[in-house]
Amino acid sequence: MAAMLALWTLGLTAVAPAQEAAPTPPAPAAPAPRAAPRAARRPVRHAAAVGSNRAVGRTGEPIAAPGRTAAATGPGAARGASGTAGGIGGARRVGNLQGTSASPTTPTGLPPGTLDFGNGITMLANYTSESAGNPVGGIRQGVRYADQFFFGTDIDLQKLAGVSGAFLHGIFTQRDGHSLSNDLIGNSISVQEIYGGGQTYRLTYLSLEKKLFDDRVDVEVGRIPGQTAFLGSPYYCNFQNNSVCGSPTVAFTDTNFTYFPAPTWAGVLKTQLTDRYFFNVGAYQVAPESTTRADHGVGFFAPSTGFNVPFELGYATSFKNDPYPRHYGVGAIIDRSTYTDAAFDRQGGSPVLTGLPGVQRFGRTAAYGRFDQYLYRPDLASPRGLSVFALAIAGTGGHQVEDYEFELGGVYLGPFASRPLDSLDVVVSTQHYSDIGVAGIRASRIAAGLSTNDIDRQQTFLELNYGIQVAPYARLTPNIQYILGPDQIREPSRPKPIPDVLVIGAKLSVDLFTLAGLAKGPEDRL
Repeated sequence: MAAMLALWTLGLTAVAPAQEAAPTPPAPAAPAPRAAPRAARRPVRHAAAVGSNRAVGRTGEPIAAPGRTAAATGPGAARGASGTAGGIGGARRVGNLQGTSASPTTPTGLPPGTLDFGNGITMLANYTSESAGNPVGGIRQGVRYADQFFFGTDIDLQKLAGVSGAFLHGIFTQRDGHSLSNDLIGNSISVQEIYGGGQTYRLTYLSLEKKLFDDRVDVEVGRIPGQTAFLGSPYYCNFQNNSVCGSPTVAFTDTNFTYFPAPTWAGVLKTQLTDRYFFNVGAYQVAPESTTRADHGVGFFAPSTGFNVPFELGYATSFKNDPYPRHYGVGAIIDRSTYTDAAFDRQGGSPVLTGLPGVQRFGRTAAYGRFDQYLYRPDLASPRGLSVFALAIAGTGGHQVEDYEFELGGVYLGPFASRPLDSLDVVVSTQHYSDIGVAGIRASRIAAGLSTNDIDRQQTFLELNYGIQVAPYARLTPNIQYILGPDQIREPSRPKPIPDVLVIGAKLSVDLFTLAGLAKGPEDRL
């Protein structure tokens, strides 16, 4: 950590911040070339919301151009940051994980809001808030607010110290506020994805990355949340609800997949098999203490209960080699760690009734398939256009809380030619709880002599929002959410289902360096 701080200090004192805007991209050719030229391999990462890294091809260009608005959270109410949807991409790790106010970057250039010292050190600072109220439904009605401060840096060691293909990445987050789902709705999945991880300060990310074999292989080791390399999409964090942003809930309820902002020790290997096909695999420590409020991301010696191994094989294109960029992937999470059974205690009874801890079990798996793709672009010289995304994930082994989850959504970037940075977004996400997942609710109902016929096992989230680039440094996303069949995982003793919920929300994200006049906003890149 001391070395990281020293490098930050060097960046602050060595060179004045660069104020040059990224070059305006040329109009994409039609038809686009089938492969990116060799000269274009120089890695350049692009900003996106936590939980919504842009999918990148070998050239490091984004395959899509979503609005970006927030960081993410963890299981139920503490999950989030997703990762690169495909390919190796470049080394702008922080740009992929921050909650930036920017709508899309164009196919080239640093992320909006980047403070560039010109010596290999870049920084990003962002504030994101999410407000939500439920005028209808839930256990009771009210309003809640949560927020996050984000600071991160990427250090190009080739520029700074002559070490070819090597990079350092660091992220610090501070979270505050309260959850509408926890306090008033009663379900386990938050309508404010920024909430989670203990609402405290954390060293969220600290890693060393090395590129090998002409940038076809990327190796990264350090303190890394699992979502930053797997199960991410450019689109998920256009939304405020935690069912979509930043990764599907099943990944966290059915395995011990690690989540933002709680890192553990990890190693990630990304391989670019061709200019379009990739294979990524990782190994992540499972350390339950790392998710506690007291850990602050510095529990380097927290005891392990095992590890998990996510992997994905996929196909991804970029603006460089496809006028309608796309990403397809199939993968799995192999969880080789202990977990607590939700249905049975150590004596075979229900933990909800006996108060005894659940029995400890070992090993679970989940498998998934997903895609995202541009369908329509009114102007091939602009990233404006309609994209769709979909995902299916299911638990495939072990005593698991959810059977499956499906997502389907659409993002229209620049719905009006006069508003090229705005976005109109819609998504539906549905998850089905297993017998184990509702066992506590069933046991409570039976013990009270009540019927178990009306237990909600299918929870569905719908969200419609409009992202408004209100200033070069700020993005506001008002949204409407509706929850059908809110789960009772957190309220197993409630004698009747939680009423369906209407949520009115708003997400605000501000790039602090742009606000201070030290960095460029997204309008400088179109």
